[in-house]
Amino acid sequence: MKKTGFIALLLTLFIAMPMMGQIRGNSINVEVIPDHQNWRYEVGETAIFNIKVTREHTLINNVKVDYAAGPEMYQDVKKEGVVLKDGTLTLKGKMTKPGFYRVDVKATIDGKEYKGACGAAFSPERLQPTTVMPQDFSEYWQNAISEARKVDLNPTKRLLPERCTKDVNVYEVSFQNIQWNWRTYGILCVPVEAEADPAKARRYPALLRVPGAGVRPYGGDIYTASQGAITLEIGIHGISVTMDQKVYDDVFNGALMNYWNWGMDNRDDSYYKRVIIGCIRAIDYIEQYTPWNGQQLAVSGSSQGGFLSLACAGLDKRVTCYAPVHAACCDHTASLKGVACGWPHYFYWSKGKGQEAKINTSRYYDGVNFARLINDKQKGWFSFGYNDDVVPPTTAWATYNTVTGPKEISPYQATWHYWHQEQWDEWENWLLKELGCKK
Repeated sequence: MKKTGFIALLLTLFIAMPMMGQIRGNSINVEVIPDHQNWRYEVGETAIFNIKVTREHTLINNVKVDYAAGPEMYQDVKKEGVVLKDGTLTLKGKMTKPGFYRVDVKATIDGKEYKGACGAAFSPERLQPTTVMPQDFSEYWQNAISEARKVDLNPTKRLLPERCTKDVNVYEVSFQNIQWNWRTYGILCVPVEAEADPAKARRYPALLRVPGAGVRPYGGDIYTASQGAITLEIGIHGISVTMDQKVYDDVFNGALMNYWNWGMDNRDDSYYKRVIIGCIRAIDYIEQYTPWNGQQLAVSGSSQGGFLSLACAGLDKRVTCYAPVHAACCDHTASLKGVACGWPHYFYWSKGKGQEAKINTSRYYDGVNFARLINDKQKGWFSFGYNDDVVPPTTAWATYNTVTGPKEISPYQATWHYWHQEQWDEWENWLLKELGCKK
């Protein structure tokens, strides 16, 4: 090919690439909008929900919708096939006690479902959890940690040169967990300057990132490390965190399917015992094998990771700040009283019948009880969505209310079980500030 032809081809490709664009959002949207901007009401007030079904931001006439409304997870108003002549509908709702009133709307257009929702908060600052803290809760966990520490960490460390940057060295590490040869794996990120001359290098704050539910590889938190912190992102299943995605998919759909239900008839057999101990041992690893400054140590995660953040802060006072985002596994027993309960909703369908042993065990693995152990020297940042249908905001608020130490709450009301970009940015900035990192 002649040089001029080659250049013309490159120019054509360069121009065409932006034209390909990306697929984002939907033409059709279902909106459920409360009449209070902060989505908050007092008990006894009436909330008004304005519903709109639009195509390209224009109302759709004669559209059919199904809707459900009422207390979160216990909606008692359900209608199907309601025709909205001008694409709008107004509903009202109220609560006689603190909680969340939720409206779900579904429109089916051209065979495709479109959903919208709104969870309105009624006096959420008055919500209290239902779970009971066992008398030996703290003793049980401190004994379990002491027993685990009789097993040497026996760490491994492998450089991942393809992930390293000019500012950050990245490693896959592992260390023993609750017993011999049971290991926890993770991705450790360390500022390059800390390892250039260890004898002269300064010490750093540290961040432990704990995972949401599932089985997956991890990339490590390189960004936060580049800002001047040690970061350790761990998996919980005792397998390497750098394998191909298919391996994790196969394991999640096979050997580890529904692992959160395992052993819940006995506190010593629960799958989460190893998980929680592994998080504490990860802090041991940070203390013993990284250039941590011994002062600022943060722990954070979302969903299951939000629960593990609470567990770490409650059990380990080396944690100086923690940031649970839509924390799961909180107030398991709420559904026994007809109140929205935390994922994985152990007793929602069964109503707890014949499950006394599981109910008792659940109290040792409830984020609320770990939150009760957090002290006034540990700062917390809580965030969640009012539309979350996996982790109910009822449980998130009740858990937040339980904490007596310094805390902040930053709900992003319209989120479901995911983050908004602004929420992520606020989370990152809060952690950097608390760790004393540069920006």
